[in-house]
Amino acid sequence: MSAFLYYYELLSWWIILDILVTYVVCFIIIQFRVERFIYRRVKRVYDDLTLLESSSLRSQSITTDMGTLTKEIDKYARNKKIEIEALQVREEYRKEFLGNVSHELKTPLFTVQGYILTLLDGAMNDPKIRKQYLSRAGKGVERLIYIVKDLDMITKLEVGDLRLNFEVFDIIELTQNVYDLFEMRANKKNITLTFDLDYNEPIMVKADRERIQQVLTNLIVNSIKYGREKGTTEVSIENLIKNKVIVRVTDNGEGIDSEHVPRLFERFYRVDKSGSRKEGGSGLGLSIVKHIIEAHGEKIYVESELNVGSEFSFTLEKAE
Repeated sequence: MSAFLYYYELLSWWIILDILVTYVVCFIIIQFRVERFIYRRVKRVYDDLTLLESSSLRSQSITTDMGTLTKEIDKYARNKKIEIEALQVREEYRKEFLGNVSHELKTPLFTVQGYILTLLDGAMNDPKIRKQYLSRAGKGVERLIYIVKDLDMITKLEVGDLRLNFEVFDIIELTQNVYDLFEMRANKKNITLTFDLDYNEPIMVKADRERIQQVLTNLIVNSIKYGREKGTTEVSIENLIKNKVIVRVTDNGEGIDSEHVPRLFERFYRVDKSGSRKEGGSGLGLSIVKHIIEAHGEKIYVESELNVGSEFSFTLEKAE
C-alpha cells in the first residue's frame, strides 16, 4: 500500500520508511512472542519427561520444531516400552526363581525337621530307629549344603570373584577319569560310557582343569540320570578352528522338548517338575556349567529332540 501511494505521490519517503520499520518491528515482536509461547509449552513437555529420564533429554537442547520433538518423544516412548517389558520379564523370573529356591530348600528342611521331631517325641529310645532317622536327617543336611555351595559358586562366577587356574592338560584323559568315577552308576542302568573313536594321541587344552572336570561331571551325570536303559553316553572332541576344539557329550536318552531348551541353563529350572526331583541334584548343574564355560570366554550349545536324545557341546582353547 505504501508503494502504491508513493507511486501516486501521496506519501513521502520518510512515511514509507516509518511504515516499513513499524512492520519489521511488529513482525519481530509477534514472532518472538509466538516462539516463546511455543517454547514454554514444549519446555513443559521436556520437564515432564525429564522427571522420568533426566540423562537422555537434559543433554539435548530444547527444540521448538514439532517434527524433531515428535521423533524424540516417539523414541523415548519406544525405549521406555522396551525397558518396561524387560522389567516385567525380570519380575516374572525373580518370582519363579524365589519360588524354586523356596521349594528346593523347603523340602530337605522339612525332611530334617520331621525326623528330628519324631526322635524327640520318643523314637530316639529305639536304637535302630534312632540310627536310621539320624542317617536320613544327615542326608537332608547334605542336600542343603550341596544347594548352598552351588548357589555360592554361581554367585562367585557371576560377579567374577571365582578365579580360574589355567593350565595345560589332556582333555581325553580328564574325560576318562570322569567316566571311571561314574562307571558303576552307569552300569546300574546298563548305560555304556564311550568315545566316538579311539583317541591314540592326547588332545591338549588350556583351561581350569578342576572346573572343566566339573563341567564334564555335570553333563555326564545328567546323561546317565535321564538316559534310557541300555543306552549310551558318548564324548567326542573335534577341531573347530585353528586354536579351538569342541567337546560334545551325546546321549540317546529321553531328550528335551524344544520349548524347554532356551531355559535349560536357568537356575533351578526343571523340564519335568515332578519326575526330575526324584533323581536328586540341586537343579543348578547346568547353570553352573554355563557360567564356568562363559568364565573361560567360551561358548556352550545344546541340541535335543524329544525321545531321541540330547547333545551338549562346549568350546575350549587348544594348547600351543
